[in-house]
Amino acid sequence: MKLQNLYLLALALIVASCGGKKAETTETTETESEWVSLFDGKTFNGWKTYNSDTMSDAWSIVDGAIACNNGIGEENVGFKSTSLMTTTSYGNFEFELEYKIAKGGNSGIFYHVVEKPEYAYDFVTGPEVQVLDDEFSRSESKAYKMVASNYAMHAPSETKKPNPYMQWNKMKIVYDNGHVEHWLNGEKVLEFEEGSPDWLARKAADKWANSETYAAFKEGAFSLQDHGDEVHYRNIRVKELK
Repeated sequence: MKLQNLYLLALALIVASCGGKKAETTETTETESEWVSLFDGKTFNGWKTYNSDTMSDAWSIVDGAIACNNGIGEENVGFKSTSLMTTTSYGNFEFELEYKIAKGGNSGIFYHVVEKPEYAYDFVTGPEVQVLDDEFSRSESKAYKMVASNYAMHAPSETKKPNPYMQWNKMKIVYDNGHVEHWLNGEKVLEFEEGSPDWLARKAADKWANSETYAAFKEGAFSLQDHGDEVHYRNIRVKELK
């Protein structure tokens, strides 16, 4: 009887273990399925030039990535209003991509962008997560305008670890009912509450003080900035949050 009981106990443990493993696999699959790819690596399907029906020739697809001003190296060809934006809008989200930028280069990732003729630039409406080669930057030097900052509002943590120019970095942005997080290469480097007293004070004290449209929209497109420098983006995806 003892041997039989031990056998039954062992069998029960094996069944329970298998059941737990199956549930874990299902959960992982469901979590991954919530992510939606915004770039197929081959076409500009789902993208357009901000405030234009014509695709800007500054943008191209190179080695499975969206490239801006491909091949110009350290040259800057001048800031343009030809940001590349998604044709779909999002409210609460987790957004991820990888980028690499030329030596000294400048670009940006915007969210909640609203496209209207009276808004000449995407940054008139959407907050910017700065993309920059901090080490050799030609255009910015203040902490709240460096890579992973909430541009002209919040500086990221000093512990951030961006990779050198023309090496891939991973950026993640979380927006959840005004709670915002910036992640760089797996590290959360910035966290703030949009619309809080601190946020309002920062807005009133600097670049956006007189703007009624900056961060005024809770839903909008993502956009990638053409600052005149070479920058590449890939593995662009989003997960909508309820």
